[in-house]
Amino acid sequence: MRNTMYWVEIPAKNFERAKNFYETIFDVTMNLVPIPRGKYAIFPLNMEGQGAGGAIVEGDGYEPTDKGAIVYMDRGDDLSLPLSKVEGAGGKILLPKTKNGANGEFGFIAHFIDSEGNRMGLHSNI
Repeated sequence: MRNTMYWVEIPAKNFERAKNFYETIFDVTMNLVPIPRGKYAIFPLNMEGQGAGGAIVEGDGYEPTDKGAIVYMDRGDDLSLPLSKVEGAGGKILLPKTKNGANGEFGFIAHFIDSEGNRMGLHSNI
């Protein structure tokens, strides 16, 4: 069965700044993809259909926001390392690593504002 969530586009005002922010906190290389509606870089993606994919995008109609839906990015075992890089990369931590569920039975979450002003979330198992 396919996942309900398929793709996420994270708006950017300054494409290079946003790309550098996410490459820094997640220690990844984002892949540039030419599209007619703006600048686009995708996060590394498991092509076997596991998990959701996403990109950062700069273009008309893409406005960063700290209101609305919060997209949680899966950090596998521990979100502590990427969270520790947020402020040095130009973001702001809103919610430090916190138990998700009464006793952490759903892992841990954290919220941050990225370099563009988007409110984002992290999730990990420990």
